Amino acid sequence: MTAARRVRIARKTLEAQDVCSFELAAADGGALPTFSAGAHIDVHLEGGLVRQYSLCNDPREMHRYQIAVLREPASRGGSIAMHALREGQELRISEPRNHFPLVLHARRHLLLAGGIGITPILAMAERLAGEGAAFEMHYCTRSAERTAFAPRIRASGFAPQVRFHHDDGPAAQKLDIAALVARPDPDAHLYVCGPSGFMEAVLSAARAAGWTQPALHREYFAGTAGKGDGDGDSAFDVQLASSGALIRVSPDQTVVAALAAAGVQVPVSCEQGVCGTCLTRVIAGTPDHRDLFLTDNEHARGDCFTPCCSRALSLRLVLDL
Repeated sequence: MTAARRVRIARKTLEAQDVCSFELAAADGGALPTFSAGAHIDVHLEGGLVRQYSLCNDPREMHRYQIAVLREPASRGGSIAMHALREGQELRISEPRNHFPLVLHARRHLLLAGGIGITPILAMAERLAGEGAAFEMHYCTRSAERTAFAPRIRASGFAPQVRFHHDDGPAAQKLDIAALVARPDPDAHLYVCGPSGFMEAVLSAARAAGWTQPALHREYFAGTAGKGDGDGDSAFDVQLASSGALIRVSPDQTVVAALAAAGVQVPVSCEQGVCGTCLTRVIAGTPDHRDLFLTDNEHARGDCFTPCCSRALSLRLVLDL
């Protein structure tokens, strides 16, 4: 995806162990486009890297975007490149996009963050507090030293609605997920972001307790989608509905790459099945979903897929291209 604008790093702050926040201001000094709680931006880095980071400041602010990045030694380079940036440097970013929006008509909101998953959850808390909405927030981290934005949260007007939970803390303060979601409220919506294991534990417990799927919302981070490196994958064909052309997808090739080799360009961003930029309608055939963008119900319908990482269970997929 083409970057929309240039921004300047106005401030870089160490928020917790291995977590830096970046305050981004428009390079021309003007206002930035509005965004909604749960939105993210693409950040374009050297070497062609593009990474998605959730906006964590108050959505009412127009003079800045704030993101936070956990330095991951085993990352594919994005977090290390971000941590090497300095105040005053300029970056290219996309317009904000939101695949994790609040359901504002809900009467109650349950926010759960694990580690760096606090970023979209924090913007949600800011928005809900500004609306005077009923919400409760739980923030789980390994330790107090790894709890980004703790001073900001404790100084906020919504501090009484927040509970901190640390893995290395006393048993009494650890999050009891089953107890938290034990009584589903038809007027409540649950939002969770963090490591995949944490999110699956929350969502599994909520489903078991009787929460309905439309009331459950999650945001995955890039790097957790996909199934392996292609070993054991089979070749299949994709057919373009517009022309009838058949394009072969080899075992070690993505659908996006096969289409590009045939001169068919599909817009991509994360290339890991997280952002939904490349989402394509499937007219016939059965997708092998490997994304973390679509819901379980959307996977079951099989009428769209993410060609950046997903494949086919059938010998052919007919695409609306």
